[in-house]
Amino acid sequence: MDFVSATARDGAATQFVLDAGSHGLLGGRLTGGGVADDFDGQVTLEARSRDGYRRHSRQDRSGLYANGGWQVSDDFDLRVFATHIDNDEQLAGALTRAQFDQDPYQANPSAISGNYQLNVRTSRLAAKGNWHIEPGRRLEFGLSYEDQDLYHPIVDKVMVDFDGPGPNPPVEVFSLLKDTRQRTLGGMVRYQVQRGDHDVLAGINLATTHETGANYRNDGGRRNGRTGLIDNRSGSVEAFVLDRWCLRPGWTLVYGVQGVLTGRDVRNTDLASGSVRHPDADYSSLNPRVGVIRTLAPSAEAFASLSRLYEAPTTFELEDDVRGGDATLDAMHGSVLEVGLRGSTTTAAATRLHWDLSLYHARIRDEILSVDDPSAPGTSLSTNIDRTVHAGIEAVAGASFAFGDGSHRIEPLVSVTCNAFSFDGDRTYGDNDLPAAPDYAIRGELIYRNDAGFFAGPTFDLVGARYADFDNHYRVRGYHLLGLRAGIERGQWTLFAEARNLLDKDYVGTFSVRDRAAADDAILQAGAPRSLSVGARLQF
Repeated sequence: MDFVSATARDGAATQFVLDAGSHGLLGGRLTGGGVADDFDGQVTLEARSRDGYRRHSRQDRSGLYANGGWQVSDDFDLRVFATHIDNDEQLAGALTRAQFDQDPYQANPSAISGNYQLNVRTSRLAAKGNWHIEPGRRLEFGLSYEDQDLYHPIVDKVMVDFDGPGPNPPVEVFSLLKDTRQRTLGGMVRYQVQRGDHDVLAGINLATTHETGANYRNDGGRRNGRTGLIDNRSGSVEAFVLDRWCLRPGWTLVYGVQGVLTGRDVRNTDLASGSVRHPDADYSSLNPRVGVIRTLAPSAEAFASLSRLYEAPTTFELEDDVRGGDATLDAMHGSVLEVGLRGSTTTAAATRLHWDLSLYHARIRDEILSVDDPSAPGTSLSTNIDRTVHAGIEAVAGASFAFGDGSHRIEPLVSVTCNAFSFDGDRTYGDNDLPAAPDYAIRGELIYRNDAGFFAGPTFDLVGARYADFDNHYRVRGYHLLGLRAGIERGQWTLFAEARNLLDKDYVGTFSVRDRAAADDAILQAGAPRSLSVGARLQF
């Protein structure tokens, strides 16, 4: 994905957005900038807070986003980016099925006594250059540096009474507060050349990350004695070349290869024993891909591709290897076949259509999943699974139908995802479904619009059932939600409002996964109840 930041040259120079809503939601965003000859700049300030729809789920977030550009010449420009985000968030914790049925919006008592939080501060600087060397030749290059602090109380005190009833109080055997700093330096170069029937893109991405810090005992969200040191490093080099070759009118062959070389160096020191875990491994792979695009009409095409998949384990996954010691996980790898159709109508007729349909089938070896720690059931650790299958359908379709005198339109939009994820002849789980992924997820809206700028219409979410364990014994029900979206756009200003879960249904939004989940496992997190948000946007 190529995310493109808005600049003062391609958007409104000044913009103000204010929104508020249920459960203590209040937010605002102010953007200002301008262009002066060859220079431009833009700064956005953002602040947002919410009490949350569950107890102990307050969030406060503020951010600064800035970029500035220098048009050195008609063919060469430089741009710098700066970002700072400060996000403090309380965590409500997961619930058992009985707790969820009693009150899905309560917090787990341990989340309150342990003051579970996820507090992240991130600062990032980046610079990027674009050089259009000549028609058909372009060079991009960039550097970035990111500094991130994490403060994460996540496990309350676990107390054990070793002596049984008596004068001695229970002893704390475990609690966890993670306090770390992560620094990442990255760089990239991309060269594109178009010659004849070929459009070739080659490049290299470089990154190195160093994470330092410690694990502490958790005393109500406060550090209560350091228990372990963390010193993790990772680095990667990714080089690629891709060619789009127009074989003949209407036919394009897309082929290329990616080379990956990455290293992981994890060093965790237990202060009580002095022991050091040191998983350390290098991973490398050549990942080819080949595909074809067939043009069916000026704005419609069919495509097919076959690619090799590859992903090395993260340092976090190596830290949590179920085998412990200096054991290292294998990289995930496999292949994926994808076919599909995409397109749109291009005329300004009364009816406009657009669609994107993709069918895929991936076979993966050594997929990294979280399984139960044999010595502490309910604690998830990482392991490789021999073979899994990820297959499914992803589709988006939309339309715009004019009626009346042409000043009114009905615009339906729907996205559909169907999942068929499973183990493949596993020694423990056989061909069971992989948990967490629902059988289907359908989201859509049906919006009325008119030339006066008014729009309104219902939204809906249909999500199928899914398993919460590898053993396929704990099934989480699906849910159906109804919402409403409306607003009015008039020149420089916009008013908007949205209501979600209008029928106020209780449903499980997310959950944790177990090997074999029991009814008294605390794994369920409630989705949002009925909520309303309103806002305004002014730009000039």
